[in-house]
Amino acid sequence: MSLRYTPPLRDMHFVLHEMFGAIDTLNALPRYASLDKDTFNAVLEEAGKFAAEVVLPTNAPGDAQGCQFDAANHSVKTPEGFQSAYRQYVEAGWPSLACEPEYGGQGLPFVLNQCVYEMLNSANQAWTMYPGLSHGAYEALLAHGSDTLKQRFLPPLTSGQWTGTMCLTEPHCGTDLGLLRTKAEPQADGSYLLTGNKIFISAGEHDLAENIVHLVLARLPDAPQGSKGISLFVVSKYLVGEDGQLGQRNRIFCTGIEHKMGIHGNATAQLQLDGAVGHLVGEPHKGLAAMFVMMNAARLGVGNQSLGLTEIAYQNALAYAKERLQMRSLSGPKAPEQPADPIIVHPDVRHQLLTAKAYAEGARMLGSYCGLLLDQAHHHPDEQQRASANAQLALLTPVVKAFITDNGMAATIGCQQVFGGHGYIRETGMEQLVRDARINLIYEGTNAVQALDLLGRKVMGDQGRALTALGKQIAAWAAEHRSEAKLAQFLLPLHELGERLTELTQAIGARAQRNPDEIGAVAVDYLRIVGHMAFGWLWARAAQVALAAQARGETDPIYAAKLETARFYFARLMPEVETALRRAQNNAQSLMQTTHALA
Repeated sequence: MSLRYTPPLRDMHFVLHEMFGAIDTLNALPRYASLDKDTFNAVLEEAGKFAAEVVLPTNAPGDAQGCQFDAANHSVKTPEGFQSAYRQYVEAGWPSLACEPEYGGQGLPFVLNQCVYEMLNSANQAWTMYPGLSHGAYEALLAHGSDTLKQRFLPPLTSGQWTGTMCLTEPHCGTDLGLLRTKAEPQADGSYLLTGNKIFISAGEHDLAENIVHLVLARLPDAPQGSKGISLFVVSKYLVGEDGQLGQRNRIFCTGIEHKMGIHGNATAQLQLDGAVGHLVGEPHKGLAAMFVMMNAARLGVGNQSLGLTEIAYQNALAYAKERLQMRSLSGPKAPEQPADPIIVHPDVRHQLLTAKAYAEGARMLGSYCGLLLDQAHHHPDEQQRASANAQLALLTPVVKAFITDNGMAATIGCQQVFGGHGYIRETGMEQLVRDARINLIYEGTNAVQALDLLGRKVMGDQGRALTALGKQIAAWAAEHRSEAKLAQFLLPLHELGERLTELTQAIGARAQRNPDEIGAVAVDYLRIVGHMAFGWLWARAAQVALAAQARGETDPIYAAKLETARFYFARLMPEVETALRRAQNNAQSLMQTTHALA
Protein backbone atom coordinates (compact mmCIF):
# COMPACT_ATOMS: atom_id res chain seq x y z
CA MET A 1 0.00 0.00 0.00
CA SER A 2 1.31 3.47 -0.84
CA LEU A 3 -0.07 6.99 -0.78
CA ARG A 4 -2.40 7.94 -3.60
CA TYR A 5 -3.01 11.51 -4.74
CA THR A 6 -5.50 13.20 -7.03
CA PRO A 7 -4.81 16.92 -7.62
CA PRO A 8 -7.81 18.84 -6.18
CA LEU A 9 -8.37 20.84 -9.35
CA ARG A 10 -12.14 21.15 -9.01
CA ASP A 11 -11.82 22.61 -5.54
CA MET A 12 -9.12 25.01 -6.72
CA HIS A 13 -11.44 26.16 -9.50
CA PHE A 14 -14.24 26.67 -6.97
CA VAL A 15 -12.05 28.76 -4.67
CA LEU A 16 -10.24 30.79 -7.32
CA HIS A 17 -12.96 31.37 -9.86
CA GLU A 18 -16.29 31.02 -8.07
CA MET A 19 -15.41 32.45 -4.66
CA PHE A 20 -12.76 35.04 -5.44
CA GLY A 21 -13.18 35.80 -9.14
CA ALA A 22 -9.41 35.55 -9.41
CA ILE A 23 -9.19 36.29 -13.13
CA ASP A 24 -11.19 39.52 -12.82
CA THR A 25 -9.10 40.56 -9.82
CA LEU A 26 -5.88 39.84 -11.69
CA ASN A 27 -7.07 41.43 -14.95
CA ALA A 28 -7.46 44.70 -13.00
CA LEU A 29 -3.68 44.68 -12.58
CA PRO A 30 -1.94 45.89 -15.78
CA ARG A 31 0.64 43.15 -15.45
CA TYR A 32 -2.04 40.45 -15.78
CA ALA A 33 -4.53 42.29 -18.01
CA SER A 34 -4.40 39.59 -20.70
CA LEU A 35 -4.42 36.56 -18.39
CA ASP A 36 -7.36 34.26 -19.11
CA LYS A 37 -9.07 31.45 -17.25
CA ASP A 38 -8.09 28.78 -19.76
CA THR A 39 -4.38 29.54 -19.36
CA PHE A 40 -4.72 29.60 -15.59
CA ASN A 41 -6.49 26.25 -15.50
CA ALA A 42 -4.11 24.65 -18.01
CA VAL A 43 -1.15 25.48 -15.78
CA LEU A 44 -2.92 23.95 -12.78
CA GLU A 45 -3.74 20.79 -14.72
CA GLU A 46 -0.18 20.27 -15.93
CA ALA A 47 1.24 21.01 -12.49
CA GLY A 48 -1.11 18.44 -10.97
CA LYS A 49 0.09 15.81 -13.44
CA PHE A 50 3.72 16.63 -12.65
CA ALA A 51 3.11 16.41 -8.90
CA ALA A 52 1.21 13.12 -9.08
CA GLU A 53 3.25 11.37 -11.76
CA VAL A 54 6.81 12.64 -11.21
CA VAL A 55 7.14 13.90 -7.63
CA LEU A 56 4.84 11.59 -5.65
CA PRO A 57 6.84 8.42 -6.51
CA THR A 58 9.89 9.98 -4.80
CA ASN A 59 8.10 10.52 -1.49
CA ALA A 60 8.22 7.17 0.32
CA PRO A 61 11.68 6.17 -1.01
CA GLY A 62 13.01 9.61 -0.09
CA ASP A 63 11.73 9.26 3.45
CA ALA A 64 13.23 5.77 3.80
CA GLN A 65 16.63 6.66 2.33
CA GLY A 66 17.08 10.21 3.57
CA CYS A 67 20.06 12.34 2.64
CA GLN A 68 23.63 11.05 2.90
CA PHE A 69 26.44 13.33 4.12
CA ASP A 70 30.03 12.81 2.96
CA ALA A 71 32.35 14.51 5.47
CA ALA A 72 35.40 14.08 3.23
CA ASN A 73 34.18 16.54 0.62
CA HIS A 74 31.38 18.30 2.57
CA SER A 75 28.77 17.03 0.11
CA VAL A 76 25.21 15.72 0.45
CA LYS A 77 23.60 13.08 -1.75
CA THR A 78 19.83 13.36 -2.01
CA PRO A 79 17.63 10.23 -2.22
CA GLU A 80 17.22 8.29 -5.44
CA GLY A 81 14.86 9.92 -7.88
CA PHE A 82 15.26 13.44 -6.48
CA GLN A 83 17.78 14.50 -9.14
CA SER A 84 15.67 13.16 -11.99
CA ALA A 85 12.52 14.84 -10.69
CA TYR A 86 14.34 18.14 -10.24
CA ARG A 87 15.83 17.95 -13.73
CA GLN A 88 12.36 17.42 -15.20
CA TYR A 89 11.06 20.28 -13.06
CA VAL A 90 13.66 22.64 -14.50
CA GLU A 91 13.26 21.41 -18.07
CA ALA A 92 9.50 22.02 -17.90
CA GLY A 93 10.06 25.62 -16.78
CA TRP A 94 8.28 25.36 -13.43
CA PRO A 95 10.85 27.38 -11.41
CA SER A 96 10.27 30.48 -13.56
CA LEU A 97 6.48 30.48 -13.30
CA ALA A 98 6.00 33.62 -11.16
CA CYS A 99 9.39 35.25 -11.79
CA GLU A 100 10.06 38.48 -13.65
CA PRO A 101 10.35 38.22 -17.45
CA GLU A 102 13.36 40.54 -17.21
CA TYR A 103 15.29 37.65 -15.64
CA GLY A 104 13.81 34.86 -17.72
CA GLY A 105 10.58 34.36 -15.80
CA GLN A 106 7.08 33.77 -17.12
CA GLY A 107 5.57 36.60 -15.08
CA LEU A 108 2.50 34.67 -13.91
CA PRO A 109 0.69 35.49 -10.64
CA PHE A 110 1.89 34.46 -7.21
CA VAL A 111 -1.49 32.95 -6.39
CA LEU A 112 -1.09 30.53 -9.30
CA ASN A 113 2.41 29.63 -8.14
CA GLN A 114 0.99 29.03 -4.66
CA CYS A 115 -1.50 26.49 -6.04
CA VAL A 116 1.26 24.70 -7.94
CA TYR A 117 3.31 24.43 -4.76
CA GLU A 118 0.35 23.09 -2.80
CA MET A 119 0.22 20.11 -5.14
CA LEU A 120 3.98 19.62 -5.02
CA ASN A 121 3.84 19.67 -1.21
CA SER A 122 1.15 17.00 -1.23
CA ALA A 123 3.37 14.88 -3.45
CA ASN A 124 6.61 15.33 -1.47
CA GLN A 125 7.19 18.19 0.95
CA ALA A 126 10.88 17.37 1.46
CA TRP A 127 11.62 17.52 -2.27
CA THR A 128 9.53 20.65 -2.78
CA MET A 129 11.56 22.56 -0.20
CA TYR A 130 14.58 22.68 -2.55
CA PRO A 131 12.89 24.78 -5.26
CA GLY A 132 10.59 26.48 -2.74
CA LEU A 133 13.43 28.08 -0.80
CA SER A 134 14.98 29.22 -4.07
CA HIS A 135 11.96 31.39 -4.75
CA GLY A 136 12.38 33.09 -1.37
CA ALA A 137 16.02 33.90 -2.14
CA TYR A 138 14.91 35.22 -5.52
CA GLU A 139 12.34 37.53 -3.88
CA ALA A 140 14.84 38.94 -1.37
CA LEU A 141 17.40 39.72 -4.09
CA LEU A 142 14.71 41.16 -6.36
CA ALA A 143 13.53 43.52 -3.62
CA HIS A 144 16.88 44.59 -2.14
CA GLY A 145 19.75 43.50 -4.38
CA SER A 146 21.79 45.93 -6.47
CA ASP A 147 21.43 45.83 -10.25
CA THR A 148 24.75 44.01 -10.45
CA LEU A 149 23.65 41.31 -7.99
CA LYS A 150 20.30 40.93 -9.71
CA GLN A 151 21.93 40.42 -13.12
CA ARG A 152 24.40 37.95 -11.65
CA PHE A 153 22.12 35.81 -9.50
CA LEU A 154 18.48 36.15 -10.59
CA PRO A 155 18.58 34.52 -14.05
CA PRO A 156 20.01 31.19 -12.80
CA LEU A 157 17.70 31.25 -9.77
CA THR A 158 14.77 31.92 -12.07
CA SER A 159 15.62 29.02 -14.35
CA GLY A 160 16.32 26.63 -11.48
CA GLN A 161 19.89 26.19 -12.66
CA TRP A 162 20.85 27.34 -9.15
CA THR A 163 18.93 26.98 -5.89
CA GLY A 164 18.81 29.26 -2.86
CA THR A 165 18.64 29.20 0.93
CA MET A 166 18.30 31.59 3.82
CA CYS A 167 20.94 31.31 6.53
CA LEU A 168 19.67 32.82 9.76
CA THR A 169 20.02 30.59 12.80
CA GLU A 170 23.21 29.87 14.72
CA PRO A 171 23.97 27.25 17.40
CA HIS A 172 23.47 29.66 20.31
CA CYS A 173 20.42 31.52 18.97
CA GLY A 174 17.18 30.30 17.51
CA THR A 175 14.55 32.90 16.75
CA ASP A 176 16.47 35.61 18.65
CA LEU A 177 18.59 36.74 15.70
CA GLY A 178 19.86 39.73 17.66
CA LEU A 179 22.30 37.28 19.28
CA LEU A 180 23.95 36.11 16.06
CA ARG A 181 27.76 36.29 15.85
CA THR A 182 28.67 35.66 12.20
CA LYS A 183 31.05 38.44 11.11
CA ALA A 184 31.52 40.17 7.78
CA GLU A 185 34.84 41.96 7.12
CA PRO A 186 34.84 44.53 4.28
CA GLN A 187 37.44 44.09 1.52
CA ALA A 188 39.07 46.61 -0.78
CA ASP A 189 37.15 45.35 -3.81
CA GLY A 190 33.77 45.98 -2.18
CA SER A 191 33.16 42.38 -1.19
CA TYR A 192 33.12 40.95 2.35
CA LEU A 193 34.66 37.93 4.02
CA LEU A 194 32.20 36.12 6.28
CA THR A 195 33.14 33.93 9.24
CA GLY A 196 30.76 32.00 11.47
CA ASN A 197 28.46 29.00 11.81
CA LYS A 198 24.86 28.49 10.76
CA ILE A 199 22.56 25.60 11.65
CA PHE A 200 19.17 24.23 10.58
CA ILE A 201 19.66 25.44 7.01
CA SER A 202 17.05 23.67 4.91
CA ALA A 203 18.42 22.62 1.49
CA GLY A 204 21.77 24.00 2.63
CA GLU A 205 23.75 21.40 0.65
CA HIS A 206 22.65 18.95 -2.04
CA ASP A 207 23.34 17.52 -5.49
CA LEU A 208 20.28 18.79 -7.38
CA ALA A 209 21.77 21.95 -8.89
CA GLU A 210 25.22 23.15 -9.88
CA ASN A 211 25.29 26.04 -7.41
CA ILE A 212 23.58 27.18 -4.19
CA VAL A 213 22.97 30.86 -3.42
CA HIS A 214 22.92 31.48 0.33
CA LEU A 215 21.33 34.60 1.83
CA VAL A 216 23.32 35.07 5.05
CA LEU A 217 22.78 37.33 8.05
CA ALA A 218 26.00 38.67 9.60
CA ARG A 219 27.46 41.63 11.47
CA LEU A 220 29.77 44.33 10.13
CA PRO A 221 32.68 45.44 12.35
CA ASP A 222 30.87 48.67 13.33
CA ALA A 223 27.51 47.02 13.86
CA PRO A 224 25.46 48.01 16.93
CA GLN A 225 24.33 45.24 19.24
CA GLY A 226 21.06 43.44 18.77
CA SER A 227 18.82 43.11 15.73
CA LYS A 228 19.60 46.65 14.55
CA GLY A 229 23.16 45.57 13.79
CA ILE A 230 22.42 42.81 11.29
CA SER A 231 23.28 43.00 7.59
CA LEU A 232 22.33 40.66 4.73
CA PHE A 233 24.83 39.12 2.31
CA VAL A 234 24.64 36.86 -0.70
CA VAL A 235 27.20 34.06 -0.45
CA SER A 236 27.46 31.66 -3.37
CA LYS A 237 28.63 28.05 -2.97
CA TYR A 238 30.91 28.70 -5.95
CA LEU A 239 32.35 32.12 -6.69
CA VAL A 240 30.57 33.80 -9.59
CA GLY A 241 32.51 35.88 -12.10
CA GLU A 242 31.31 39.11 -13.65
CA ASP A 243 30.38 37.07 -16.72
CA GLY A 244 28.12 34.89 -14.59
CA GLN A 245 30.37 31.84 -14.89
CA LEU A 246 31.14 29.69 -11.85
CA GLY A 247 34.66 29.79 -10.47
CA GLN A 248 36.38 28.10 -7.57
CA ARG A 249 34.67 26.79 -4.43
CA ASN A 250 33.77 29.50 -1.95
CA ARG A 251 34.71 28.95 1.67
CA ILE A 252 31.24 27.97 2.89
CA PHE A 253 31.05 24.27 3.71
CA CYS A 254 28.52 21.79 5.03
CA THR A 255 29.88 20.20 8.21
CA GLY A 256 26.93 17.89 8.86
CA ILE A 257 23.21 17.35 8.41
CA GLU A 258 20.55 16.87 11.04
CA HIS A 259 18.83 13.52 11.57
CA LYS A 260 15.21 14.59 11.91
CA MET A 261 11.89 12.97 12.72
CA GLY A 262 10.49 14.06 9.34
CA ILE A 263 11.28 15.58 5.92
CA HIS A 264 14.16 13.11 5.66
CA GLY A 265 14.62 13.87 1.97
CA ASN A 266 15.58 17.47 2.64
CA ALA A 267 19.08 18.21 3.86
CA THR A 268 18.93 20.34 7.01
CA ALA A 269 22.54 21.48 7.01
CA GLN A 270 25.11 22.82 9.39
CA LEU A 271 27.20 25.37 7.49
CA GLN A 272 30.60 26.81 8.34
CA LEU A 273 31.75 30.08 6.80
CA ASP A 274 35.54 30.38 6.94
CA GLY A 275 36.32 33.60 5.15
CA ALA A 276 33.58 33.06 2.56
CA VAL A 277 33.26 35.80 -0.03
CA GLY A 278 29.93 37.60 0.14
CA HIS A 279 28.25 40.73 -1.19
CA LEU A 280 26.06 43.14 0.74
CA VAL A 281 22.35 43.03 -0.07
CA GLY A 282 20.58 46.29 0.71
CA GLU A 283 21.87 48.76 3.26
CA PRO A 284 24.32 48.06 6.11
CA HIS A 285 22.61 47.11 9.40
CA LYS A 286 19.23 46.80 7.62
CA GLY A 287 19.55 43.11 6.85
CA LEU A 288 16.72 41.87 9.01
CA ALA A 289 14.23 44.06 7.18
CA ALA A 290 15.56 42.76 3.86
CA MET A 291 15.46 39.18 5.04
CA PHE A 292 11.84 39.60 6.10
CA VAL A 293 10.92 39.53 2.41
CA MET A 294 12.22 35.97 2.34
CA MET A 295 10.94 35.09 5.81
CA ASN A 296 7.40 36.23 5.02
CA ALA A 297 7.43 34.27 1.78
CA ALA A 298 8.65 31.27 3.78
CA ARG A 299 5.87 31.64 6.36
CA LEU A 300 3.24 31.61 3.64
CA GLY A 301 5.08 28.64 2.14
CA VAL A 302 5.05 26.67 5.40
CA GLY A 303 1.30 27.14 5.70
CA ASN A 304 1.08 25.83 2.14
CA GLN A 305 3.16 22.81 3.12
CA SER A 306 0.68 21.82 5.80
CA LEU A 307 -2.18 22.39 3.39
CA GLY A 308 -0.53 19.94 0.99
CA LEU A 309 -0.05 17.34 3.73
CA THR A 310 -3.60 17.76 5.02
CA GLU A 311 -5.02 17.25 1.52
CA ILE A 312 -3.14 14.02 0.79
CA ALA A 313 -3.80 12.69 4.30
CA TYR A 314 -7.52 13.33 3.84
CA GLN A 315 -7.66 11.70 0.42
CA ASN A 316 -6.03 8.52 1.64
CA ALA A 317 -7.96 8.33 4.91
CA LEU A 318 -11.25 8.80 3.02
CA ALA A 319 -10.41 6.01 0.58
CA TYR A 320 -9.39 3.69 3.42
CA ALA A 321 -12.53 4.45 5.45
CA LYS A 322 -14.69 3.45 2.49
CA GLU A 323 -12.89 0.12 2.11
CA ARG A 324 -12.07 -0.99 5.66
CA LEU A 325 -14.74 -3.18 7.29
CA GLN A 326 -15.03 -3.03 11.10
CA MET A 327 -18.08 -3.55 13.34
CA ARG A 328 -21.62 -2.49 12.63
CA SER A 329 -23.14 0.97 12.61
CA LEU A 330 -24.74 1.93 15.92
CA SER A 331 -27.97 2.66 14.07
CA GLY A 332 -28.06 -0.69 12.30
CA PRO A 333 -26.13 -2.39 9.47
CA LYS A 334 -25.34 -0.18 6.50
CA ALA A 335 -23.76 -2.93 4.39
CA PRO A 336 -25.79 -6.05 5.33
CA GLU A 337 -24.28 -8.05 2.47
CA GLN A 338 -20.85 -7.61 4.11
CA PRO A 339 -19.59 -9.22 7.35
CA ALA A 340 -19.16 -5.73 8.82
CA ASP A 341 -19.78 -2.12 7.82
CA PRO A 342 -17.13 0.13 6.30
CA ILE A 343 -15.69 2.32 9.05
CA ILE A 344 -16.89 5.50 7.35
CA VAL A 345 -20.30 4.88 8.96
CA HIS A 346 -18.88 5.42 12.47
CA PRO A 347 -19.31 8.94 13.92
CA ASP A 348 -15.74 9.46 15.14
CA VAL A 349 -14.26 8.35 11.82
CA ARG A 350 -16.53 10.82 10.06
CA HIS A 351 -15.44 13.50 12.53
CA GLN A 352 -11.77 12.90 11.72
CA LEU A 353 -12.42 12.93 7.98
CA LEU A 354 -14.60 16.03 8.03
CA THR A 355 -12.09 17.84 10.23
CA ALA A 356 -9.33 17.18 7.70
CA LYS A 357 -11.58 18.18 4.80
CA ALA A 358 -12.70 21.41 6.50
CA TYR A 359 -9.15 22.35 7.43
CA ALA A 360 -7.72 21.51 4.01
CA GLU A 361 -10.35 23.41 2.06
CA GLY A 362 -10.34 26.30 4.55
CA ALA A 363 -6.56 26.53 4.20
CA ARG A 364 -6.90 26.55 0.41
CA MET A 365 -9.33 29.46 0.68
CA LEU A 366 -7.12 31.46 3.04
CA GLY A 367 -3.94 30.69 1.12
CA SER A 368 -5.52 31.69 -2.19
CA TYR A 369 -6.96 34.84 -0.66
CA CYS A 370 -3.52 35.82 0.63
CA GLY A 371 -1.95 34.95 -2.72
CA LEU A 372 -4.28 37.41 -4.42
CA LEU A 373 -3.46 40.01 -1.76
CA LEU A 374 0.24 39.58 -2.51
CA ASP A 375 -0.34 40.01 -6.24
CA GLN A 376 -2.30 43.20 -5.54
CA ALA A 377 0.28 44.48 -3.05
CA HIS A 378 2.98 44.14 -5.70
CA HIS A 379 1.17 45.14 -8.86
CA HIS A 380 -2.02 47.14 -8.25
CA PRO A 381 -1.83 50.49 -10.10
CA ASP A 382 -3.35 52.38 -7.16
CA GLU A 383 -0.92 53.09 -4.32
CA GLN A 384 -3.65 53.09 -1.68
CA GLN A 385 -4.89 49.69 -2.87
CA ARG A 386 -1.35 48.33 -2.73
CA ALA A 387 -0.93 49.60 0.83
CA SER A 388 -4.29 48.18 1.92
CA ALA A 389 -3.52 44.75 0.45
CA ASN A 390 -0.08 44.76 2.03
CA ALA A 391 -1.45 45.67 5.48
CA GLN A 392 -4.02 42.87 5.38
CA LEU A 393 -1.43 40.40 4.11
CA ALA A 394 0.93 41.34 6.96
CA LEU A 395 -1.87 40.74 9.46
CA LEU A 396 -2.79 37.36 8.01
CA THR A 397 0.72 35.98 7.36
CA PRO A 398 1.29 34.70 10.92
CA VAL A 399 -2.23 33.24 10.84
CA VAL A 400 -1.44 31.36 7.63
CA LYS A 401 1.74 29.97 9.14
CA ALA A 402 0.46 29.04 12.60
CA PHE A 403 -3.25 28.33 12.22
CA ILE A 404 -2.87 26.19 9.11
CA THR A 405 0.08 24.22 10.50
CA ASP A 406 -1.67 23.63 13.84
CA ASN A 407 -4.70 22.42 11.93
CA GLY A 408 -2.51 20.33 9.64
CA MET A 409 -0.97 18.55 12.61
CA ALA A 410 -4.40 17.76 14.04
CA ALA A 411 -5.71 16.66 10.67
CA THR A 412 -2.83 14.33 9.79
CA ILE A 413 -3.02 12.72 13.23
CA GLY A 414 -6.78 12.32 12.79
CA CYS A 415 -6.31 10.72 9.37
CA GLN A 416 -3.66 8.42 10.83
CA GLN A 417 -6.21 7.49 13.49
CA VAL A 418 -8.68 6.48 10.77
CA PHE A 419 -6.20 3.79 9.72
CA GLY A 420 -6.11 2.36 13.25
CA GLY A 421 -3.14 0.08 13.78
CA HIS A 422 -2.20 0.39 10.13
CA GLY A 423 -1.75 4.12 10.69
CA TYR A 424 1.60 3.72 12.38
CA ILE A 425 2.87 1.13 9.89
CA ARG A 426 5.32 2.69 7.46
CA GLU A 427 3.86 1.06 4.35
CA THR A 428 0.62 3.06 4.48
CA GLY A 429 2.49 6.38 4.43
CA MET A 430 0.32 7.97 7.12
CA GLU A 431 2.96 7.99 9.86
CA GLN A 432 5.32 9.83 7.50
CA LEU A 433 2.74 12.54 6.93
CA VAL A 434 2.44 13.02 10.69
CA ARG A 435 6.21 13.23 11.09
CA ASP A 436 6.56 15.66 8.20
CA ALA A 437 3.68 17.81 9.47
CA ARG A 438 5.17 18.15 12.94
CA ILE A 439 8.13 20.24 11.86
CA ASN A 440 5.91 22.84 10.20
CA LEU A 441 4.81 24.08 13.63
CA ILE A 442 8.42 24.74 14.56
CA TYR A 443 10.53 26.15 11.77
CA GLU A 444 10.29 29.66 10.25
CA GLY A 445 9.45 30.81 13.78
CA THR A 446 7.50 28.58 16.13
CA ASN A 447 3.76 29.06 16.18
CA ALA A 448 4.01 30.82 19.54
CA VAL A 449 6.36 33.33 17.88
CA GLN A 450 3.80 33.79 15.10
CA ALA A 451 1.15 34.44 17.75
CA LEU A 452 3.34 37.09 19.40
CA ASP A 453 3.88 38.66 15.99
CA LEU A 454 0.14 38.78 15.35
CA LEU A 455 -0.95 40.15 18.71
CA GLY A 456 2.10 42.19 19.71
CA ARG A 457 3.25 43.67 16.40
CA LYS A 458 0.33 43.41 13.99
CA VAL A 459 -2.59 44.20 16.32
CA MET A 460 -1.26 46.15 19.30
CA GLY A 461 1.57 47.62 17.21
CA ASP A 462 -0.81 49.52 14.92
CA GLN A 463 -3.57 50.09 17.50
CA GLY A 464 -5.70 47.44 15.81
CA ARG A 465 -6.14 49.31 12.52
CA ALA A 466 -5.47 46.32 10.23
CA LEU A 467 -7.65 43.99 12.31
CA THR A 468 -10.43 46.58 12.40
CA ALA A 469 -10.23 46.95 8.62
CA LEU A 470 -10.57 43.19 8.20
CA GLY A 471 -13.50 43.16 10.63
CA LYS A 472 -15.23 45.88 8.65
CA GLN A 473 -14.68 43.95 5.43
CA ILE A 474 -16.25 40.84 6.95
CA ALA A 475 -19.14 42.87 8.37
CA ALA A 476 -19.76 44.55 5.00
CA TRP A 477 -19.89 41.18 3.26
CA ALA A 478 -22.27 39.84 5.90
CA ALA A 479 -24.52 42.90 5.55
CA GLU A 480 -24.64 42.36 1.80
CA HIS A 481 -26.04 38.86 2.33
CA ARG A 482 -28.09 39.32 5.51
CA SER A 483 -31.39 38.88 3.63
CA GLU A 484 -30.44 35.35 2.56
CA ALA A 485 -32.21 33.26 5.20
CA LYS A 486 -30.21 30.10 4.57
CA LEU A 487 -27.00 31.96 5.47
CA ALA A 488 -28.18 32.92 8.96
CA GLN A 489 -26.67 29.79 10.50
CA PHE A 490 -23.25 31.13 9.40
CA LEU A 491 -23.69 34.90 9.67
CA LEU A 492 -24.98 35.05 13.26
CA PRO A 493 -22.08 33.18 14.91
CA LEU A 494 -19.62 35.08 12.72
CA HIS A 495 -21.08 38.41 13.84
CA GLU A 496 -20.99 37.34 17.48
CA LEU A 497 -17.37 36.23 17.22
CA GLY A 498 -16.40 39.57 15.69
CA GLU A 499 -17.92 41.47 18.59
CA ARG A 500 -16.29 39.25 21.19
CA LEU A 501 -12.89 39.53 19.48
CA THR A 502 -13.16 43.32 19.58
CA GLU A 503 -13.95 43.25 23.30
CA LEU A 504 -11.12 40.81 23.98
CA THR A 505 -8.60 42.90 22.05
CA GLN A 506 -9.50 46.00 24.03
CA ALA A 507 -9.25 44.11 27.33
CA ILE A 508 -5.85 42.66 26.47
CA GLY A 509 -4.59 46.09 25.46
CA ALA A 510 -5.62 47.54 28.81
CA ARG A 511 -4.03 44.67 30.76
CA ALA A 512 -0.82 44.84 28.72
CA GLN A 513 -0.33 48.47 29.63
CA ARG A 514 0.02 47.34 33.24
CA ASN A 515 1.89 44.09 32.54
CA PRO A 516 3.53 43.31 29.14
CA ASP A 517 3.48 39.58 29.98
CA GLU A 518 -0.25 39.68 29.27
CA ILE A 519 0.55 39.65 25.52
CA GLY A 520 2.58 36.47 25.77
CA ALA A 521 0.08 34.79 28.07
CA VAL A 522 -2.82 35.04 25.60
CA ALA A 523 -1.13 35.27 22.18
CA VAL A 524 -1.54 31.63 21.15
CA ASP A 525 -5.23 31.57 22.06
CA TYR A 526 -5.68 34.93 20.36
CA LEU A 527 -4.25 33.62 17.08
CA ARG A 528 -6.58 30.62 17.20
CA ILE A 529 -9.54 32.98 17.61
CA VAL A 530 -8.46 35.17 14.69
CA GLY A 531 -7.81 32.06 12.62
CA HIS A 532 -11.32 30.78 13.26
CA MET A 533 -12.76 34.18 12.41
CA ALA A 534 -10.93 34.13 9.06
CA PHE A 535 -11.89 30.53 8.32
CA GLY A 536 -15.46 31.16 9.46
CA TRP A 537 -15.78 34.10 7.06
CA LEU A 538 -14.35 32.08 4.19
CA TRP A 539 -16.56 29.06 4.89
CA ALA A 540 -19.58 31.38 5.02
CA ARG A 541 -18.55 32.79 1.64
CA ALA A 542 -18.19 29.26 0.27
CA ALA A 543 -21.67 28.42 1.54
CA GLN A 544 -23.11 31.55 -0.10
CA VAL A 545 -21.54 30.63 -3.45
CA ALA A 546 -22.84 27.07 -3.15
CA LEU A 547 -26.37 28.19 -2.27
CA ALA A 548 -26.40 30.61 -5.19
CA ALA A 549 -25.25 27.87 -7.56
CA GLN A 550 -27.97 25.51 -6.34
CA ALA A 551 -30.55 28.26 -6.75
CA ARG A 552 -29.48 28.53 -10.41
CA GLY A 553 -30.15 24.83 -10.83
CA GLU A 554 -26.50 23.71 -10.76
CA THR A 555 -26.19 20.01 -9.85
CA ASP A 556 -22.42 19.65 -9.42
CA PRO A 557 -22.04 17.70 -6.12
CA ILE A 558 -19.32 20.10 -4.96
CA TYR A 559 -22.01 22.58 -3.91
CA ALA A 560 -23.80 20.17 -1.59
CA ALA A 561 -20.41 19.09 -0.24
CA LYS A 562 -19.44 22.70 0.49
CA LEU A 563 -22.65 23.31 2.41
CA GLU A 564 -22.28 20.15 4.47
CA THR A 565 -18.64 20.91 5.28
CA ALA A 566 -19.45 24.52 6.19
CA ARG A 567 -22.16 23.32 8.59
CA PHE A 568 -19.72 20.86 10.13
CA TYR A 569 -17.08 23.58 10.54
CA PHE A 570 -19.44 25.92 12.35
CA ALA A 571 -20.95 23.15 14.49
CA ARG A 572 -17.85 21.14 15.41
CA LEU A 573 -14.65 23.13 14.86
CA MET A 574 -15.41 26.80 15.33
CA PRO A 575 -16.70 26.26 18.91
CA GLU A 576 -13.04 25.86 19.90
CA VAL A 577 -13.09 29.66 20.26
CA GLU A 578 -15.19 29.31 23.42
CA THR A 579 -12.30 27.68 25.25
CA ALA A 580 -9.75 30.08 23.77
CA LEU A 581 -11.85 33.09 24.74
CA ARG A 582 -12.30 31.77 28.26
CA ARG A 583 -8.55 31.26 28.68
CA ALA A 584 -7.70 34.64 27.17
CA GLN A 585 -9.99 36.42 29.60
CA ASN A 586 -7.76 35.32 32.50
CA ASN A 587 -4.70 37.38 33.34
CA ALA A 588 -1.10 36.16 33.30
CA GLN A 589 -0.89 35.52 37.04
CA SER A 590 -1.49 31.76 36.90
CA LEU A 591 1.39 31.47 34.41
CA MET A 592 3.95 33.95 35.67
CA GLN A 593 3.49 33.78 39.45
CA THR A 594 4.42 30.11 39.75
CA THR A 595 7.67 30.20 41.69
CA HIS A 596 7.23 26.81 43.35
CA ALA A 597 5.49 24.91 40.55
CA LEU A 598 8.45 25.34 38.17
CA ALA A 599 11.22 25.22 40.78
